[in-house]
Amino acid sequence: MNDNPSEDQPAPVEGGQNLRARIPDHVGEGVFSTGAIVVTGPTEFVLDFVQNISRPHRVATRVVLPHPVLPQFLDALRKNLEIYTNRFGAPADPPKPPADARRPTPQEIYDDLKMNDALLSGAYANGVMIGHGAAEFSLDFITSFFPQSAVSARVYMAAGQIPRLIESLDNAMKQLKMRTGQLPPPKQNPPSTQSPGDDLLPPNENRPDPDEPS
Repeated sequence: MNDNPSEDQPAPVEGGQNLRARIPDHVGEGVFSTGAIVVTGPTEFVLDFVQNISRPHRVATRVVLPHPVLPQFLDALRKNLEIYTNRFGAPADPPKPPADARRPTPQEIYDDLKMNDALLSGAYANGVMIGHGAAEFSLDFITSFFPQSAVSARVYMAAGQIPRLIESLDNAMKQLKMRTGQLPPPKQNPPSTQSPGDDLLPPNENRPDPDEPS
């Protein structure tokens, strides 16, 4: 894996060498995302990259990663953030919501999100290439199939959103390990006002608010 990624030299998630992937025209321009919702399925993770700056909030793209790929993606993303921080300093961290704020349920979130029917099945990927500039990160999700690897989805995110994306991915990995018995269940906490299914929520103060009028 390349340990010195940049805008011109992305780092692949899997394999020991840079991936060379074709970029289809309809994917090349990419989408900008302000956060991600991570959903754990029986054999894969679903990453819904959302745009929630203005109404209507919507899913910009959906990416489907097999379970074994996510820890590689998470490790590469952490390394890229470390390189970014050494070069540009720590990215600005958006303010977090109050700890006692009620978090909407997954159903409430998706009821408030627009999603094009073409996105429902998502874009499959078994590899990721990560690059960054001074202000943004680029995520190229790759299908590595013979005879030609290709970019199935391209996502841009502000550097300040990357630590929270890492947090969401890490939480999803821990939950999967608990389900499969690789980690002990967490200690019981006192009752709170949070709703079930908070593991599906992006740690993002701009997450969709179902109480906000359209």
